[in-house]
Amino acid sequence: MKITYDAQADVLPILFSNAAIEESDEKKPGIILDFDRIGNIVGMEIPDASKRMENPKAVSYAVAG
Repeated sequence: MKITYDAQADVLPILFSNAAIEESDEKKPGIILDFDRIGNIVGMEIPDASKRMENPKAVSYAVAG
């Protein structure tokens, strides 16, 4: 998984795999899902991230288990 923040574009892309993105769809306002050629979700994007998150530059994660 790869999470980056593009401050100039104010978008936070989250990639789940290295598969090529064939299609994108905004299922809900503010969340764009990216799909590969067979329909698997390979990533998501959060546009206007600075308006939707407290601090998109500070990303953390936790491993359950």
